[in-house]
Amino acid sequence: MADTTNNLPPRYLRTPEAARFLGLSGRTLEKHRYFGTGPAYRRIGGRVIYSVDDLQAWADLGTKHSTSDPGQNDLLPREGSAFAQSRK
Repeated sequence: MADTTNNLPPRYLRTPEAARFLGLSGRTLEKHRYFGTGPAYRRIGGRVIYSVDDLQAWADLGTKHSTSDPGQNDLLPREGSAFAQSRK
């Protein structure tokens, strides 16, 4: 029998499930999406979905090893986002 475990499609979550995955409120995740500071997302049929891999990668951006770590990898607005434009 062939191993099909590697042939599974990526897992996608809608906003409420993605927020729970990250330990955030749905509203917080929506604000990150609006300001361009959140994880990558897709819009399919008017619905917003997030890849589990994208959520994990975004969460990993905030990894620190001590409170004295410099501000590297802080979650900043994406270049060209409405929020980044308003901050100029």
